[in-house]
Amino acid sequence: MTSLRLRRVRPLGGPAVDVEVTSGWITAIGEPATGPPRAGELDGRDAVLLPGLVDLHTHLREPGGEDAETVRSGTASAAAGGFTDVFAMANTTPATDTVDRVRRLADLADDASTRVHPVAAVTVGLAGERLTDLESLRAAGVRMFSDDGRCVDDARLVDQALRLLGPAGGVLAQHAQSEALAGGGQIDASIADALGLTPWPMVAEDVVVARDVLLAMEHDAPLHVCHVSSPGTLAVLDWARRRGARVTAEVTPHHLLLDTAACATGDPSMKVNPPLRPPAVPPLLRQALRDGVIDVVATDHAPHPEHRKRGPWAAAAFGLTGLETALAVVAEVFTDGSTVDWTGVARVLSHRPAVIGDIADRAGRPPAVGEPADFCLVASDTPWEVRADETRSASRNSPFVGRRFTHRVVLTVCSGRVTWSADDPHREVSAVRSGR
Repeated sequence: MTSLRLRRVRPLGGPAVDVEVTSGWITAIGEPATGPPRAGELDGRDAVLLPGLVDLHTHLREPGGEDAETVRSGTASAAAGGFTDVFAMANTTPATDTVDRVRRLADLADDASTRVHPVAAVTVGLAGERLTDLESLRAAGVRMFSDDGRCVDDARLVDQALRLLGPAGGVLAQHAQSEALAGGGQIDASIADALGLTPWPMVAEDVVVARDVLLAMEHDAPLHVCHVSSPGTLAVLDWARRRGARVTAEVTPHHLLLDTAACATGDPSMKVNPPLRPPAVPPLLRQALRDGVIDVVATDHAPHPEHRKRGPWAAAAFGLTGLETALAVVAEVFTDGSTVDWTGVARVLSHRPAVIGDIADRAGRPPAVGEPADFCLVASDTPWEVRADETRSASRNSPFVGRRFTHRVVLTVCSGRVTWSADDPHREVSAVRSGR
């Protein structure tokens, strides 16, 4: 039987309490004890206690991309960011497009610091030509389906996938990018000419979202829109919600805070898909997140080795890491004056992602007696600077290197086990059971 006692922590930013954990469950919450912590107790130092974070959009790269990330390194990075559950995208080599490959990923996740939930491909080999065996994959426990990194551009395939997944309870997560409008696109259209690069206009996102929303409504099927980056998409989402569509959406931390100014020099370290947008867009995305037009923040953690993020922009890889800084960004977005809406932070980083991913029976639960011991502690008393040499990811391509934040995850507990501690960042942790 494993046990853990936390002294002086503040659930969702409320009054300080002590929390006891036994065999992976929260077994007691009570008034803070007096006196210094005893042996076996952890001093929470009035840190905020949040439910374990859930990322619907993580690229773990394994198999095939181990020079950028492995399941072990990627989930270690996730744990350092407060995550207890991650959804692993299918664009590996080979793609996660069969039941056997889903099981292979689950086997790799036996060495993970978080639970790993496989996302299966919508089309065979992510080629956009014919559907995978969606029903068998759903029967094998897959909850989300996506060709992320590529758009399922063929409306007939999207229509068929939604028709099949709706009754089965699966969710289609679409990378919305019209090939006709953004094929070969490299950067936002507003600065493409100045840098001599092919434009990736926002309308290329809007038209796919509008089409897929109508198809989802036709079949009363769930649709999830990945990495929203356009005001036009916000308008479509709002329209759909008002009509009862089963449509959800995510935004990334980098699209919330960064804009085209970050890549105006042509520095390929800021190259991402969809691209960073003009300065007027991030404030609209932040407001849409607070208002619930956008449901969740998902990292789109996309690690790359250093050589793939250098050289000419057109030759560099798309993608940024984000697991270890997501909480800091979202806390900033939900800050009003000196007050953080921690309930809002938990909603977009834990509760709603768990609901969308169909794991709310275990994840995204409020810290309470009888609930699973999946949580993280967030300190706000020591501003910190993002440093590339401190990441637990195998890659260093964070867009926030050198930036200072106020809030930082200092402890993560998954299934009652400490999977990250800022006081002992190099500690070895026992693996947690993967999501299967």
